[in-house]
Amino acid sequence: MAETCYRHPDRETRVSCSSCGRPICPECMTPTPVGMRCPECIRQRTRVVRNPTGTPGQLNAFPATVALIAINVAAYLIEIGSGSGGLGGVNGKIVIDFGLFGPLVSEGEWYRLVTSGFLHANLLHIGFNMLLLFLLGRLLEPALGTPRFVLLYFASLLAGSLGALILDPNALTYGASGAVYGLAGATFIIARGRGMDAIAGQIGFLIVFNLIFSLAVPHISLGAHLGGLAGGALCALVIVAGERGMVGRRHRQAELLAMAAIAAIAVAAAIAVA
Repeated sequence: MAETCYRHPDRETRVSCSSCGRPICPECMTPTPVGMRCPECIRQRTRVVRNPTGTPGQLNAFPATVALIAINVAAYLIEIGSGSGGLGGVNGKIVIDFGLFGPLVSEGEWYRLVTSGFLHANLLHIGFNMLLLFLLGRLLEPALGTPRFVLLYFASLLAGSLGALILDPNALTYGASGAVYGLAGATFIIARGRGMDAIAGQIGFLIVFNLIFSLAVPHISLGAHLGGLAGGALCALVIVAGERGMVGRRHRQAELLAMAAIAAIAVAAAIAVA
């Protein structure tokens, strides 16, 4: 059962300060190399004490991130087993049946908007995406809570599908890059909104570097990257506005509804442009 933040008793949380062990909500968290710390400990810089109930450095602090990586890896193994592009970069049956392809989306195969985000071309493709998903999810999921993180991920994924269809609806597109770019954009905005300028600067550099890479390397869907980035940024703006404007659980509900609306709009727009 979730505890409540020691500074905001009306807010549930599953994250504790890595120094003193007190439960803290996202507004009270400050990421450090040894985990999240509460406002008092970050000011005092006290000695870190291991918390046996689980800190953001442990897998149970970001279960959705671990689950998403597992789903992507499982899909990749299925691709290899069916002769898809897992090793040689050749589009096989799984990619053709479940990748993003505008003409088939327009004919009613809307599931491709989601399934395409769990397929990958080769080991480098999935390895890079899963590394970024792990690094960003490990930081972001404990700070937001799992429900908001999951909605953010899928809203970014769907926005990435929309971006890919806008720029090239007739290309066969797949990969988790749109969702990962969304997480990066969200991390940048939320870090800025919470005054974590050092983290925001590092994530901003990562985003710019990867966008340049997307432009320089052929056969990379720039539309998916830009769409995912935009979707994640919109969700993050909703989260920051909610945390600043309302108190208690009301803002959480409003944020979840707003992110669900962003995802639904992305689906409707993607179907319209396919």
